[in-house]
Amino acid sequence: MVQAVAVNGLIGQRVRQHRNARGWTLDELSDRSGVSRRMVINIEHGEGNPSIATLLRISDALGVGLPVLVDVERPRDLAVTRAGQAPELWRGPSGGRALLVGGTQPPHVVELWDWRLHPGEAHDTEAHSAGTRELLLVLDGEVDLRVADRTQRLAAGDSAAFAGDVTHGYSAPTDASGPARFALTVFEPNVGGGRS
Repeated sequence: MVQAVAVNGLIGQRVRQHRNARGWTLDELSDRSGVSRRMVINIEHGEGNPSIATLLRISDALGVGLPVLVDVERPRDLAVTRAGQAPELWRGPSGGRALLVGGTQPPHVVELWDWRLHPGEAHDTEAHSAGTRELLLVLDGEVDLRVADRTQRLAAGDSAAFAGDVTHGYSAPTDASGPARFALTVFEPNVGGGRS
């Protein structure tokens, strides 16, 4: 829990920093991101537990990409995330979690995630920005991948490439014998391009 509080505080500082750098008010960021003013205030104060979708809307509005908001400052030529140091940005009701283990800077943002879902856990995601693509590799267990109106069950060693600019989600079958683990790469092109 201490790590989540520290990550939320860091995210809040970065959101405020990027908003102020653009000369935007809280209302302007709220309007541009579609996130309520109250939620933006809570995020900037490091309070609450914003969803990945909310953070994506804010990072997209700011034109910086999600890794910029959650990653610690590191040299550009080599960025290492040590085991146990990646920020946890989602926690499931049974202990599943999503860790953002790496990411690149705009304009073409790539995120690398380490997901674990316990049986019956699911995470649904709204459509990301146009042109977003995702790659998923199942490391352990089984994952039900839903993209738009199609669902495909993937087993350990299976992979999938799919559009991230449509609604999609990941779940572990309720009758699974153990947790599912998968690596997920998200490519979001042209982050911040043409924004004022």
